Amino acid sequence: MSTPLDPPEGNWWDRPVDRRETIWLGIAGTWSLLIFGWMSAFTQTGEQNPIGTTYEIDSAEYQQRVQEYKTAATETERGLVPPGEDLYIGAMRYNWDGLPAVIETGQEYDVHLGSYDVQHGFSIRPEETLSKQINLQVLPGNEFVVPMTFDEPGTYHVMCNEFCGQGHRTMHGTLYVEEG
Repeated sequence: MSTPLDPPEGNWWDRPVDRRETIWLGIAGTWSLLIFGWMSAFTQTGEQNPIGTTYEIDSAEYQQRVQEYKTAATETERGLVPPGEDLYIGAMRYNWDGLPAVIETGQEYDVHLGSYDVQHGFSIRPEETLSKQINLQVLPGNEFVVPMTFDEPGTYHVMCNEFCGQGHRTMHGTLYVEEG
């Protein structure tokens, strides 16, 4: 008795391909090209990808920008209120510099992200759900500017989702979004 693991008998590689097999290979190839084209178009035209600009910047210079932002911001009991439409957040082991912050719904903010030391992951989500979140990479030597508008008021958790050392699990921040 033969098993599927036994090699087929005879000169099987020189046999012509059956017509049905050719049809299925054609359907599979066409479907693959359609899916590839759809994914390429969706990444360019869909609104699921964060848009923004990345600048090369020295980590110490970015840290200075965050300090200037914190000096210009209004400090409240809940956190910093940005002086304008720019929100600066600096990642460092094991803290988010510039958070907590208080912003308004419906207003577009340019969120500036940068790291002072190592690679971090910026993950932000509403407090009550895990299904709505955005994840971005924060790299030292880069300032990533992402326009963001929050439509729903509430408390948003910011956490590092890229392992950055022993205290990684404690790297949390808060963004409060209030009715504008």
